[in-house]
Amino acid sequence: MKKFKACPLFGRCGGCDYSIEYALELEEKTEYVHSLFSRYCPTYETIGGAKDGYRNKVVASFAYDRKGHVISGLYIKGTHRIIEKRDCPLEFEGSAEILRSIRRLMKSYAVKPYDEDTYRGDLRHVLLRKGHKSGEVLVLLVFGNDRYGRKKEFAHSLMDICPSVVSVFYQVNNEKTSMILSSSPIKFLAGQRFIKSRLFDLTFRVGPSSFFQVNDGQTEVLYDMALYMAGLSGSEKVLDAYSGTGTIAMIAAKKACSVTAVESNEEAVAFAEKSADENSIGNVTFITDDASSFIKAEAKRKEHYDVVFLDPPRAGSDERFLSSLIKLSPGKIIYISCNPETQVRDIRYLEKFGPYRVKAVQPVDMFPRTQHVETVALIERTVQ
Repeated sequence: MKKFKACPLFGRCGGCDYSIEYALELEEKTEYVHSLFSRYCPTYETIGGAKDGYRNKVVASFAYDRKGHVISGLYIKGTHRIIEKRDCPLEFEGSAEILRSIRRLMKSYAVKPYDEDTYRGDLRHVLLRKGHKSGEVLVLLVFGNDRYGRKKEFAHSLMDICPSVVSVFYQVNNEKTSMILSSSPIKFLAGQRFIKSRLFDLTFRVGPSSFFQVNDGQTEVLYDMALYMAGLSGSEKVLDAYSGTGTIAMIAAKKACSVTAVESNEEAVAFAEKSADENSIGNVTFITDDASSFIKAEAKRKEHYDVVFLDPPRAGSDERFLSSLIKLSPGKIIYISCNPETQVRDIRYLEKFGPYRVKAVQPVDMFPRTQHVETVALIERTVQ
């Protein structure tokens, strides 16, 4: 078996958690999921994927090194010190060159790295997103303040140097936090207002704050499994909660009678509606609302759905959502999770208070070389 060549920054930059043969990593993830779900249902071996270049979303922070040169990288674990990262094997091809171009432009345009301790400087972080198959790249520049006045010139120069960059935005984050983005508005600078990503022969619009899976190849594997578990025949009324840019909703729409997709992010909903039009999908209704509030209202109206897809954030669902989901009484619930521990907690609630049983859980490795693993669970109503 081919040995994994460890990154020289392993153990310091925080980007990877594993430096072992990939087969052993998959075994550990399978055992982890099995330990959580074995008392409830069968669990299967983790489906692995490409180990290099899979991240379509890249984040970098900026600082000066000891010689006064601008560097970019990640925070060293447990600190606010940045370790220089020039060519990460996990990140999409071309991302390192874009970051190199940004560092060169910072010198040309007198853009200083932001210092979190003194609150001086300009550029704090950069977020890159690459569209699957389109190759389009979106850049979000995160400044520590709004004093720098040549942002648009900087953005246009970056697009001239890097043809793959077609969209540039900026945001101000002056909060004392390790979070990359803040709650302040994201503002457009240059190029397109979105990039396009193509999955399942469908085109999706992706903006700077849109939720979109970071691993394109494994996303198709994950959603294929979710659709297989749903067993759609063309007659079902489907609900997609936490729908993001509408990926699952539009894929399911090709096999269902109708789909209602709920998402709280207004930008994501607007992009999803445009994507549905561009893909000639007319049987999806997109609604801007909190998933818990919407499903509670639907339960009160005694609405019925045959299948509910849910893909909540790492914190999982809340009891308000889950209790309303039980009242809604769908025949199947397909629960996709990036945190199996909150997923098993929510399934425990559904089994305790509703006529539901989890039938199977399939782990999919969306994040090779990290401790994270995605799981998709089939949950069925036991009382018809």
